[in-house]
Amino acid sequence: MSSPTPDVAAPPAAAAPSEPITGRALPNGLAAFLVFFSSGAVLVLETVALRLVGPYVGVTLQVTSSVIGVALAAIAYGAWTGGWLADRRNPRGLLAPALVLAGIATAVTLPVVRYAGEVLRGGAASGILLLVSLAVFVPAALLAAVTPLVVKLQLADLRRTGQVVGRLSGIGTLGGITATLLTGFVLVAALRSTVILVTLAVALGLAGIGLGWYLRRQEPTELPGPARTRAALAVLGLAGAGLATVAPNPCDIETAYHCARVTTDPNRPTGRTLLLNSAHHSYVDLADPKHLEYAYTKWIGAVADVAAPAGQRLDALHLGGGGFTVPRYLTATRPGTGNVVFEIDGGLVELGEQELGVRTGPELRAVVGDARMLVGDEPTDSRDLVVGDAFGHLVVPWHLATREMAAEVRRVTRPGGVYVQNVIDYPPLRFIRAELATVAAEFRHVALIAPPEALAEEQGANFLIVGSDAPLPLEAVRARLAEVDPKVSLLSGTELTDFVGGALVLTDDYAPVDQLLATA
Repeated sequence: MSSPTPDVAAPPAAAAPSEPITGRALPNGLAAFLVFFSSGAVLVLETVALRLVGPYVGVTLQVTSSVIGVALAAIAYGAWTGGWLADRRNPRGLLAPALVLAGIATAVTLPVVRYAGEVLRGGAASGILLLVSLAVFVPAALLAAVTPLVVKLQLADLRRTGQVVGRLSGIGTLGGITATLLTGFVLVAALRSTVILVTLAVALGLAGIGLGWYLRRQEPTELPGPARTRAALAVLGLAGAGLATVAPNPCDIETAYHCARVTTDPNRPTGRTLLLNSAHHSYVDLADPKHLEYAYTKWIGAVADVAAPAGQRLDALHLGGGGFTVPRYLTATRPGTGNVVFEIDGGLVELGEQELGVRTGPELRAVVGDARMLVGDEPTDSRDLVVGDAFGHLVVPWHLATREMAAEVRRVTRPGGVYVQNVIDYPPLRFIRAELATVAAEFRHVALIAPPEALAEEQGANFLIVGSDAPLPLEAVRARLAEVDPKVSLLSGTELTDFVGGALVLTDDYAPVDQLLATA
């Protein structure tokens, strides 16, 4: 009897070759294009969204932060959802619908924002977040889902997972960088927001249709959803594109920085109001440059009227042009005055020439650029009057509100010259106090012009800071103010010191302007 054969462990089977996870991978070039294109489209949406919501909620740090935050949230949820779907459905059948749906959502975005913006207008945080979400979230989330779907298709060999994910992630980042630079430097300057969004919507739709046609030829895959649903979505996309062309548009012209509109004063046929992002910015009378409509321009005019003997020409520098109201006033009241205007928005200069009676020449020279950069090139002791009237929406740009900027202004101001700065603030008036402390850190003599109600913290208003290294002609200023705006107050000396208190001096290292402006 033979002994039983002992159990012998069978030799290990040869490792099976890696199998494709989801069928045939996309060509590398197509995969790279889809990731580059979808990631870039998200950044185009993010950049244009700031221009869409600006006319309704302003262009402040809070609005900018909301756009960035909502876009990042959309990218996170879109990528998460795309990855989840890629593990449960064949990504080949999801890629084309994702692009088409993103195109439809993009087409619908513009009319939705413009109609909702009229309801949510203002600076409330809840309104800002809701309007930004309507502008960005859905199309950005759909586009963010494209990358994980493509990644899943490309993972045919698990030994190359790191290489595939790293390469596509890098390509997506490059797409975002390219789109950001292209939109910021080219598209926004050349095209209206409506054109950018409609073009992007069409491009996404065509890309999705073309991709679906290609994939079905390569490997037939049933598209998700019944045909009736797909037809309804197509109609929705066309309706969105159509509404985009008829939705209320708050802009006559879109410049590189602003949504601008010029309106005619119904009570003064030659009066024109310049609105920037729906905020009343400037008023000019085409027939009478001496007419000053807004209170703060009357205050500037009053200071300028007594800064030198009547009729004497001045060398004036204006930080911010807007409607060019004050330069036109100085030219009319002091013939021969040399006005140099630093205006960051070249589109406003063109608009002023076309509709606001601005005529550049020997007495008015407009220089397009950032005032902080340009003032450094001005000669020392070269200006009799410096007017600070630059705003981003209703906020003085922080880099124009610091001690370092005030020091540059003092450098170019002649020893007997005057600096006036227009500031907007709201109770509890933290920003105007800080800005007064900042200007006083550089100028020996400072005064403040403001409505009594604003000084009592009962309402927001314009404030005018007046600074000089020479004693200010306060009595002459008071007398002139009594003629142009009898109810306004002028603070100086101990009264002003008590008002400022221990306010923060703003510096380039720390200037939380937007936070100081936030109401308590």
